[in-house]
Amino acid sequence: MPQREVDIAIIGAGSAGLSAWHAARKHSDSVVLIEGGEYGTTCARVGCMPSKLLIAAAEAAHQARDAGGFGIKVSGVEVDGAAVMARVKQERDGFVSRVLESMKRIPEEDRLTGHARFEDPNTLIVGDHRRVTARTVVIATGSRPSWPGMFDAAGDRLITNDDVFDWDDLPEAVAVFGPGVIGLELGQALHRLGVRLRVFGVGGALGPFKDAAVRDSAEATFNEEFYTDPDARVERIERDGDAVVITFVERDSGETLTERFDYLLAATGRRPNVDRLGLENAGLALDDKGVPHFNRFTLQCRNADDGPSHVFIAGDVNQELPLLHEATSEGRIAGDNAGRFPELRAGRRSAPLAIVFTEPQMATVGEGYAELEKRLGGCDCLAVGEASFEDQGRAVVMRQNRGLMRLYGEHGSGQFLGAELFGPRVEHMAHLLAWALEQKLSVSEMLAMPWYHPVLEEGLRGGLRDLNASLKLGPAITERCMECGPGD
Repeated sequence: MPQREVDIAIIGAGSAGLSAWHAARKHSDSVVLIEGGEYGTTCARVGCMPSKLLIAAAEAAHQARDAGGFGIKVSGVEVDGAAVMARVKQERDGFVSRVLESMKRIPEEDRLTGHARFEDPNTLIVGDHRRVTARTVVIATGSRPSWPGMFDAAGDRLITNDDVFDWDDLPEAVAVFGPGVIGLELGQALHRLGVRLRVFGVGGALGPFKDAAVRDSAEATFNEEFYTDPDARVERIERDGDAVVITFVERDSGETLTERFDYLLAATGRRPNVDRLGLENAGLALDDKGVPHFNRFTLQCRNADDGPSHVFIAGDVNQELPLLHEATSEGRIAGDNAGRFPELRAGRRSAPLAIVFTEPQMATVGEGYAELEKRLGGCDCLAVGEASFEDQGRAVVMRQNRGLMRLYGEHGSGQFLGAELFGPRVEHMAHLLAWALEQKLSVSEMLAMPWYHPVLEEGLRGGLRDLNASLKLGPAITERCMECGPGD
């Protein structure tokens, strides 16, 4: 078996792996990038970009149907499913080709093909044809869709988001399981493109929301458009011919219904791609999912003896923040530290920011209500403000006046801590809030910024004003909050 010795081996050529490669190359020319599947990132192939292409088509259809509310008569709106999917695939392929083109900057001899697995802590077997010995290793193998075993009854009518973008035409009916980010984005888009839809969940979770008030607002709004049951009672899943037959209890009537669908779309989460890495040979400490324990600021893994390892982990595979911008940031930190090892530098982690491209949009900034309540609630440090979009001026003008935002601040310091947003075009407000959080601005400092009229951001100002009014400020409160911790 041919052998090769390198300074740094990076396993996975997705967003995190590519970022790690570029960072590591600043320290050494002896870096290899190993990919076991197709080149081209998850974002470009089956994630961010093709889903937004489908959503854009759905928005065009929805706006045409909704034009009557403005006094604009549009008749005979027809969705050509084959044309929709043709554009999705054409533009998707363009995004992928640009990623592949960028790969050419990596020397061909430094791009190895084949699944990598650890033979020992410093040795990788690539495919069955090459042995690579590395001083340091970056694991950036990403994740893949997962689903409960009961879905297997659907046979080849069980699909994930990876499969949707290979359709040549739109189906007539789809049952979506999982009202999270992927399920809601794709589900609403398919509904607006004329696909009959049911969305089922377990346990009541909806999108990224942890604040019950925002979650309830979103659930009510989505149910005005398409059937969504975040805590569904599904009794049976069966295959009948070319259909998936689902028996469930209808959320409002309590009646047991049986319906046929072309596909069951599983959007029930993703699992880390660690099961083929032979991590038992790498000497690492692993959690109950087989993912290495790691430091989120250095991305360095821990050995089983609790000592520091020469292995780093970045991107979706570590299951911390499965978002492209986080994967890119983590890859940069991991690659830099792998290159300078044994010296390490703590990388800067940005303020948490997540956006869901439904309509209305969903977004979270900061730790989120549940985490903040757990961390600060013991000493009543958490202040909450809110604002509704129902009577917000610009939202009314646009006929998009639906949604609710909740904003969080700290008693005593008056510092802004985060938000959960459900409303029109909140992707932009979420960025403003993330920047404010990154700069550690107080609520009063945020309110002192300029606000134009009439814009949707005036709704954000209303929420900040409500938050500011609920804040209790002063040295005595500040001292009390600093002295007590969670559970005090």
